Amino acid sequence: MRLDGRTVLITGAATGIGRATALAMARAGACVVINHLAHSEQAQTLAEEIHQAGANAWCVQADVSQASSVDQMMVQLANTCPPVDTLVHNAGIIQEKPFLENTEADWDRMLSIDLKSGYLMARAVLPGMLSQGQGNLIFMASDLGILGRARFAPYCAAKAGVIGLAKSLALEFAPHIRVNAIAPGPVATAMLSPDSMSAQTLALELDIPQRRFADPSEIAATALFLASDHSRFYTGQVLGPNGGSVMP
Repeated sequence: MRLDGRTVLITGAATGIGRATALAMARAGACVVINHLAHSEQAQTLAEEIHQAGANAWCVQADVSQASSVDQMMVQLANTCPPVDTLVHNAGIIQEKPFLENTEADWDRMLSIDLKSGYLMARAVLPGMLSQGQGNLIFMASDLGILGRARFAPYCAAKAGVIGLAKSLALEFAPHIRVNAIAPGPVATAMLSPDSMSAQTLALELDIPQRRFADPSEIAATALFLASDHSRFYTGQVLGPNGGSVMP
């Protein structure tokens, strides 16, 4: 699954799934744009690792939930790297909180970072892709966007929205632009740790057929497949590397 000559922009790429995806894309021959917000050191270390492996990488800091920041990022990229032909929109947050304890600010923050950002990124990259006559959008959703879960209502709503956004864009921009979503099950990252989740939730996450968390590289492999020509007949799909948490 080679990506030689392609430029892949990955949001939230400095850590976790985003980092693993950046490495997978680089190993496949792609030029990689590493977007981050507050992880400058990790992003630079990742870029150096990619350079040492013989691929090109650029770091760009931007808050992808803010239109002005996204616009500035795209101007910067236009002056520094080849046109983006693949977007992996991975940036996101999660919060466990009983529904009635969520404030309006909690809701707005989750929807802004996990859903609105997808709209902003798609709006930013699609014109260039359309001018090239091809493009590929990959959105990172979640199995909880399909299942729902108590104490995660804003997150589940946002990720369900990501799936709806991906399907809608797939219909509107076919046949030249492909749009798909990935809905991972539990993944071994900082977002799913005792510091951010209750013991009750962690136990639920492990109560799946494979009885383990995914390694970020397993999610990155799905993103690599969707970015490659091996998936050229895939659009409007939701791929679920989830250990059996969801069985459509």
